[in-house]
Amino acid sequence: MPDAPPGEAAAAPSRPSARRLPLTPLVCALLLALAASVPVAVGVGAAGVPFDAAMGYLWAGVSGGSIAPDEVSAYTIVWELRLPRALLAAVVGAGLAAVGVALQAMVRNALADPFVLGISSGAAVGANAVLIFGAFASLGVWALSGAAFVSALAAMGLVYAVARSAQGMTPLRLVLTGTAMYYGFSAITTLMVFAAERGEAARSAMMWLMGSLGGATWATLPIATAALAGALAYLALSARRLNALAMGDETAAALGVDAERFRRALFLLTALVTGALVAVSGAIGFVGLMVPHAARMLVGADHRRVLAVAPVAGAVLLVWVDVASRTVLAPVELPVGVLTAVIGVPCFLLLMRRRGYTFGAA
Repeated sequence: MPDAPPGEAAAAPSRPSARRLPLTPLVCALLLALAASVPVAVGVGAAGVPFDAAMGYLWAGVSGGSIAPDEVSAYTIVWELRLPRALLAAVVGAGLAAVGVALQAMVRNALADPFVLGISSGAAVGANAVLIFGAFASLGVWALSGAAFVSALAAMGLVYAVARSAQGMTPLRLVLTGTAMYYGFSAITTLMVFAAERGEAARSAMMWLMGSLGGATWATLPIATAALAGALAYLALSARRLNALAMGDETAAALGVDAERFRRALFLLTALVTGALVAVSGAIGFVGLMVPHAARMLVGADHRRVLAVAPVAGAVLLVWVDVASRTVLAPVELPVGVLTAVIGVPCFLLLMRRRGYTFGAA
């Protein structure tokens, strides 16, 4: 097999890992951390609801217990605002991490993340049309997420049409097309922000563009959860094919994997899931880039192991990042994407400096 170009990921999954951690204890520890993180995220926030009272309201909501009339407002904050937000943070973090794993194998590029295809910037065009110009007002509460998802699908179709060639959809052509579309859609959203007549509308648009879970509701959870469940199920069943694809098309063909057909399926899956997640959370970067590499560093490059670790790690990470976004400068809320970048940049640089680590293998 010819040498991979510089910057391309996917060292062969058979490459031995230097210090691979036992998988089961690590996954159990991450699941326990996630189970503990969600209640903590529900219990803290800018509103003056004591932690023990918040836990009482949470239990009342779960068990169907009653609350006093003077506690209705505090209960609403906990049950209708904080809990769906914490759960959505976990779902989005897991989804972005899983999609990042799939994309890095699909395009064999260490810098691939859920936004490399231009889907997120395409979704931003539809979201900005709602936030700035009031488009799709007839959809009511579904206007923002609906417009973002539809424009994400349109971006997906455009990227696919341009990236497709007589030779098929090659990784390099897909990355270059997605990158070009990303900058094109970003330019459109920037122009829309500058054209906004109301400063508050422009601020809301910028907040969404940098990632925010402030719009989380019980109604948005099922869509994102269904997208995550479908993605995890398909990727888990395709882990061996991901291993083969990561080693190159020639190797994949020798192992009985139709690389072109599998890449099309992965493109459709990652685009749909990214569109669904971005529609409810905005553009949250670095999770899909950083978490897959961290998972490989811990458990090796075998996608069966990486896919067991990365989604849970992404969920834990984004739950705590969202907590920080609500509390660091309370009552002002910081964009989640800004904090993921603040955390992700130094962590990624440290990962690059780690002795013995190459992108795609621990």
